[in-house]
Amino acid sequence: MAIASLGFVSPLSFSLRHLKQSHCALPSKTSVHLTLRSSTTTRSASAATMANSSNDHHPSLEVIGGAMEILLPAFKTITLPYTPYPVFGWNRHVETIFAAFFRSLPDVRYRRECLRTQDNGAVALDWVSGDDRRLPSESPVLILLPGLTGGSGDTYVRHMLLRARNKGWRVVVFNSRGCGDSPVTTPQLYSASFLGDISEVVAHIGNRYPRANLYAAGWSLGANILVRYLGQESHSCPLSGAVSLCNPFNLVIADEDFRKGFNIVYDKALANSLCKIFKKHALLFEDIGGEFDIPMTANAKSVREFDEGLTRVSFGFTSVDDYYSNSSSSDSIKNVSIPLLCIQNQCFQNLTEPAGPTGKPLNRYKNRFSLCLETEFLKPRQKSTNYIVVELKNQCGIGEGFGLTRLDSYTHFFPILYMPQENPNCLLIVTPKGGHLGWVAGGEAPLGAPWTDPIIMDFLEHLEYARSSIVAYSANLDDFRSGTAQSLGLHQLEV
Repeated sequence: MAIASLGFVSPLSFSLRHLKQSHCALPSKTSVHLTLRSSTTTRSASAATMANSSNDHHPSLEVIGGAMEILLPAFKTITLPYTPYPVFGWNRHVETIFAAFFRSLPDVRYRRECLRTQDNGAVALDWVSGDDRRLPSESPVLILLPGLTGGSGDTYVRHMLLRARNKGWRVVVFNSRGCGDSPVTTPQLYSASFLGDISEVVAHIGNRYPRANLYAAGWSLGANILVRYLGQESHSCPLSGAVSLCNPFNLVIADEDFRKGFNIVYDKALANSLCKIFKKHALLFEDIGGEFDIPMTANAKSVREFDEGLTRVSFGFTSVDDYYSNSSSSDSIKNVSIPLLCIQNQCFQNLTEPAGPTGKPLNRYKNRFSLCLETEFLKPRQKSTNYIVVELKNQCGIGEGFGLTRLDSYTHFFPILYMPQENPNCLLIVTPKGGHLGWVAGGEAPLGAPWTDPIIMDFLEHLEYARSSIVAYSANLDDFRSGTAQSLGLHQLEV
């Protein structure tokens, strides 16, 4: 059975109905830190859970993760089929381009706050104008982290912002250095490896709204940075929940995918955006010396060239491959200690190397969700004490740009989820289509909000309701203790 752990309090069921039945007392003035944790019975019953979970979501979606049993009831729409919008949703490239150029741009009035960082850099926080006066101080706060070169002007960011704001949430967009016209005050931009800025932003917002629960959602590179931050902070993380969308997870694989086929178009477009940011602040990098290659950076034709000329040097890496391999969030999943929802879409590509009996491609491309993907000569539905065999529609690999080959010629191989290594705080939803930051599906398609937005809101509201109910229950216990003490004539003595 899945259970929740509240700080140092004895574990109790995540279901709120147990709050009424529980006789345990929560310590007064306790900071409630909600983490999801699986008991030993979860591990032994994992096969049954995964088999029964298909009743909680439509077969067109793949849902896995240690928090499946706990979090699936939060979602109201995943029992419906994922149906890409006709014409635009049939191809991931068409969907990506359509969403980028034709999705509606909601009108939002921002109030900008420039935050000076400890290294004298600066980031821009865009708040919704007027919300500081309109919303109570305890309103939950949602921090949004756009993708590479993205900012508060992006359509997917604004749609998510409006949805959360209409639910009474306070929302702020974290524009990284140089992004969204954020100022650049030092010869250093941002990167997938650098967590200093997000740490300071979360701390700053937490100090401003100490009575509010903090949450975060990130897209693409913003998701990679967010998940790495969650892993770094682990049990000390001040966030109450987080969402990762289209996370590359493994930057080495993402770099390889960028240089294949039509993906080269995206690579050049992102490189062009990076060069524009750099050239706007080029004087800061004048005569910088060292290993920096300023001409390569200013004229980069790919993200890799930009990172080789500037990023990897700025953050102390010996090579661009060293930077990518040490900046991926795939290794951070295992350390995440707060509820985390990851939403990806399937993207399979054939490799030049075949998937032979040794399963080398599978060993090379580990499952980015840290579920330890491996291969064995196993019969269908064969089980052991340590492994559960799951056939994923005769395809191996999950996630945007995962890069795993299909196993058409080796149907006796099956992807395996190594259950003891699952993180019980994480849930992964995989859609059959979606493009990159596209998801042109759902009730608001084709020009409205992405399919993911109501899913994200269901998840966040579920967490916020649970935390608010627990805090209210703790407060009622305090009132009960106080009233009982007074009725018995007990008084606290000061010595």
